[in-house]
Amino acid sequence: MPIVVVKVLKDIFQESCDRIIQLDKSVRFAGLANDEGVLLGVAEREGLKPLLTPEQRAQYSITAATRQYTRLRWQYHLGKIHYASSHYSKLIRATIPITDSDNTLNYVLLLSFDAKTENVHEIITVSIIPEVKKISKSLP
Repeated sequence: MPIVVVKVLKDIFQESCDRIIQLDKSVRFAGLANDEGVLLGVAEREGLKPLLTPEQRAQYSITAATRQYTRLRWQYHLGKIHYASSHYSKLIRATIPITDSDNTLNYVLLLSFDAKTENVHEIITVSIIPEVKKISKSLP
């Protein structure tokens, strides 16, 4: 793949994460990973002290992509998955699968929120998912 194309793609992923991080002040982190969990773009709230090292974050991304495959497998019986979340004492994490029209996983959006955020469901469903739908149209 030519270097210019790689740079443009990297910019698209990074700009997408930058847009998502700005949607709500409680969003700590936004990362876009491919279907194998490789992080393609990352944004963190300014002034934030990350809880995970870059290596730990990369490992989490791979695990999150694997979990999304498992969740997608059950959609036929349970219906479309919109997002999954985990509430930890230090933060709230969420993953949003980005699939194609055949429901094949293409990307995973990884998010973290401040632990005391009470309206995570609303932030995700009202602000983030509509933005993901816009962003997904520009992703290869």
